[in-house]
Amino acid sequence: MAAESIEHIKVDVNSRIPKYKQIVDSIMEAIGRGYLQKGEKIPSINEVSEECLLSRDTVEKAYGILRKQNIIESVKGKGFYVARADFSSKIKVLFLINKLSTYKMRIFNSFVQALGTKAQVDLFIYHCEPSVFKDILSKRIKEYDQFVIMPHFKNENLKHMGCTDEILDVIRQIPEDKLIIMDRNILSLSMKVGRIYQDFSEDIYISLSSGLDKVKKYQKIILVYPSKSIYPYPKGIVSGFIKFCSEHSMDYEILDEIYDSMELQLHDLFIIIEESDLVNLVKQLRDRHYKFGEDIGIISYNDTPLKELLGITVISTDFSKMGTVAADMILENKKITKKNDFNLIDRHSV
Repeated sequence: MAAESIEHIKVDVNSRIPKYKQIVDSIMEAIGRGYLQKGEKIPSINEVSEECLLSRDTVEKAYGILRKQNIIESVKGKGFYVARADFSSKIKVLFLINKLSTYKMRIFNSFVQALGTKAQVDLFIYHCEPSVFKDILSKRIKEYDQFVIMPHFKNENLKHMGCTDEILDVIRQIPEDKLIIMDRNILSLSMKVGRIYQDFSEDIYISLSSGLDKVKKYQKIILVYPSKSIYPYPKGIVSGFIKFCSEHSMDYEILDEIYDSMELQLHDLFIIIEESDLVNLVKQLRDRHYKFGEDIGIISYNDTPLKELLGITVISTDFSKMGTVAADMILENKKITKKNDFNLIDRHSV
């Protein structure tokens, strides 16, 4: 097999193209044309060196590039084999998120749009389940050139949790220069890994502080934070909220949800995370002819076009920017650490 496939490696000594690149291009062309199939053995470094009158270093460099791109793989004691035959000149990106939502799709869409035609992006969802997350990565870790991961997990009690050692072991199998962690910062990973993240505790604290004059006109602040959810929310939201209320001596309460027939009091301010709770509260306010922004205040977590249309004040990260920054890291082949913008957008409900 190797003797036959060496015919596909063509090196023109008179060309100004580096000889290692000619080897890379020859093998990729042979795979692209179907002359070499996935799993097929290719010539050894010694065979190419001798047949093409090249130094071992030149051939090793070419094979190193092909291995890094997961085009070929080495099997100890046996040689080199074609690892995949479905490659293209586009960068292959695995985009792994914990759930489907309006916010996540805004990030994904801006990411794909910023990459344009230069990449093929495959979207996977693991539903905050560590076992599903590990299964997806373990099976596909050799198939992609770049990995963008949103690491949000839940435990058996439906509580938001950090990355276990087992999860981190899987993530660390991804080469540092191929990995971008999105939406939260995992400090235990190498600083060479790309990061574009939110600081959930600091973000809510700073954004509420920026609107302190309006917030202070309310007698009590109620955070509606689902303690148990299919897709749990980071605990930092609660700690940042409590820090803000404590520092400004404000009366506060934390509820699991907006209940039917709520005991509503004038001059309460609600901070609401889930849209179903927002809809329930707005309906109850309208049924009782309360005006939001005057009788009762509303701040919603995470912006959407519908909230903008309804005039709902929000505290929100810039989802589109998050996707664009991640795409730029890939296009520029430069991994950075950046905290994403998070702001209070003041409308008519506070």
